Amino acid sequence: MKRRITLASLALAAWLAGCAQNPPAPPLEKGAPAAMLWVGNSFFYYNNSLHGHLGSLVSSIGDRVRGTSVTVSGSGLDWHDMPSLLRPNGLGRYSFVGDNEIRFNPPGRQYDTVVMMDCSQCPLHPQLKQAFLDAVKLNANTSRAHGVRPVLFMSWAYKDKPEMTEQLAAAYTEAGKANGAEVIPVGLAFARAIAMKPDVELYVADKRHPSLAGTYLAAATTYAALWGKDPVPATYTAGLPADLARTLREAARDAVQAYKAR
Repeated sequence: MKRRITLASLALAAWLAGCAQNPPAPPLEKGAPAAMLWVGNSFFYYNNSLHGHLGSLVSSIGDRVRGTSVTVSGSGLDWHDMPSLLRPNGLGRYSFVGDNEIRFNPPGRQYDTVVMMDCSQCPLHPQLKQAFLDAVKLNANTSRAHGVRPVLFMSWAYKDKPEMTEQLAAAYTEAGKANGAEVIPVGLAFARAIAMKPDVELYVADKRHPSLAGTYLAAATTYAALWGKDPVPATYTAGLPADLARTLREAARDAVQAYKAR
């Protein structure tokens, strides 16, 4: 009898130890993002960073969001160490505001949303597509384990390879559905903006990286997708002509609505 009790006690102790080592994941935040981590490459950091333009656009509508970018030039998603980026009291622990004044953010989790993008060819490349799918799965699971909502950023086609639009859309949609991650359809917004205004220049000279208009369009598309609101009323234009900025916001709105209706 004593032996059975001892074995039962050992089993209970082992189970409790396992629970201590693997605590339940914190709940995901619902609603609009308040603090976003952007994990990707140069497509994010061109034009003084996409997250900065999103913050300004959001503020002009009356909302607020804090953003941090972790970018490596030419990187694939599998280059990034998500557990390190999301560790409590690490990245984003403090910010500089005003005249070099430091502000310590509340301890613990620093972000409620992580936006992830692979390299511009990785989701399509025959030697890298599986790495894309594996990285999305790993990073989506890691994000949720930290209570952070995973989001995929659908990148755009190269200017001289428009056929990439639907190929990238299919790849990101597949990965999003397989891993329960939302998808921001920026690539589709690029195609829509070009259809609406054929003379719009969304690229710099290399035909790959975004011009200021391209980054602005990506910010408006992100707002429409993750806030679920119309970006057209925004007053922030990033210094673009007002009529062009409005056309880009309309393209973002229409692209998101069409994508969600698929």
